[in-house]
Amino acid sequence: MAKSTVVPFELPSEFSADPLTEVIQAGAKELLRTAVQAEVSAFLAEHAHLLDEEGRQRLVRHGFLPEREMMTGIGTIPVQVPRVRDRGRNEDGSKIKFRSALVPPYLRKAKSVEELLPWLYLKGISTGDFSEALAALLGPDAEGLSSSTITRLKAAWWEEYEAWRKRDLTGKRYVYIWADGVYFTPRLDGDRQCMLVIIGADEYGEKDILAITDGFRENADSWCDLLKGLKKRGLTVPPELATGDGALGFWTALRDVFPDTREQRCWVHKTANVLGATPKSMHERVKADLQDIWMAETKKEANAAFDLFVEIYGAKYEKAVAKLVKDRDELLAFYDFPAEHWKHIRTTNPIESVFATVRNRTRKTKGCLNRKTALAMVFRLMKSAKKKWRKINGPNRLPDVIQGIEFKDGIKQLQTAA
Repeated sequence: MAKSTVVPFELPSEFSADPLTEVIQAGAKELLRTAVQAEVSAFLAEHAHLLDEEGRQRLVRHGFLPEREMMTGIGTIPVQVPRVRDRGRNEDGSKIKFRSALVPPYLRKAKSVEELLPWLYLKGISTGDFSEALAALLGPDAEGLSSSTITRLKAAWWEEYEAWRKRDLTGKRYVYIWADGVYFTPRLDGDRQCMLVIIGADEYGEKDILAITDGFRENADSWCDLLKGLKKRGLTVPPELATGDGALGFWTALRDVFPDTREQRCWVHKTANVLGATPKSMHERVKADLQDIWMAETKKEANAAFDLFVEIYGAKYEKAVAKLVKDRDELLAFYDFPAEHWKHIRTTNPIESVFATVRNRTRKTKGCLNRKTALAMVFRLMKSAKKKWRKINGPNRLPDVIQGIEFKDGIKQLQTAA
């Protein structure tokens, strides 16, 4: 029997009165009424100089529009918008109309509720379960919200993604980049495609999404097109260091587009590759010995641990050792950069942690993803995850890296006068 990770929402048969919520809703109703009244008063004051043919003030209050209910994060709140009457006309025959910025015409859901819908979808709630989920979160009046909203939102997400991927990058400076190609469990349109993702850290230590597209992970042409696209849109200064899995066609493309960028192999991927070539009974020991390499304080100590690993496992597990040895220099490149940055640049964790959520969502689609939906979903999820990304430790070291100052074992080297 397949395991399900979907937690059903328990919808109570009757919602009992909650005095605290009632007080909050009453306060919100009065606050909204006061804010709209202030809004219309400011509108009338702005046009107080206008007079009609009889010398009277042209714009005056004229009752209220019909009351309507607003769905908000604290439940349903009734609202009435004041009506404004124009007793004159403009030169072109038109009349001045009052339009509330707080409560625009036909608005039925607060922005917080609109944002809740894509959040529920992206986090794994199917569109058919929206009414039940929203009713449990917001109360029984939320049951009428239509799941068709997601159809419109997905179209908007795609348009947002299209505009984002064509954005101008002129003047941007990224010191470090991370690249990875991530496959989904459901194959898109029947092909073995994956998402190619690049994340960058700028000169201030802030991490940002540089590129998301679909392609083939091992295909250097796909990565080359991606990197050339970034360069064409203004990313002309090469990054100082790129981190990624050794199996990527990314490295061939990087050497073509940004030949001066240093290469760092991801230790998480490399550890998985080495463990895959050793018996399961040896994994704990092998993993500990690999950790002795990348956790060493100096490059000399790391090389000593590297040599010891080759000596211990070379005879019995030749394939595992070969996977490690072939990328030796690239695995230890981080020692030539500030020690504060090591925890960031040794692995592609900035990408992997995000795609744990993406994979969880795509499993719930049951293979129904098409190319546009998948790209739009990944884009929205990564933008959401970006809010929680940590800055690079020791951002004051980034100017030193940009200026090409030498670091040995993570320590800045003093510059001697010529």
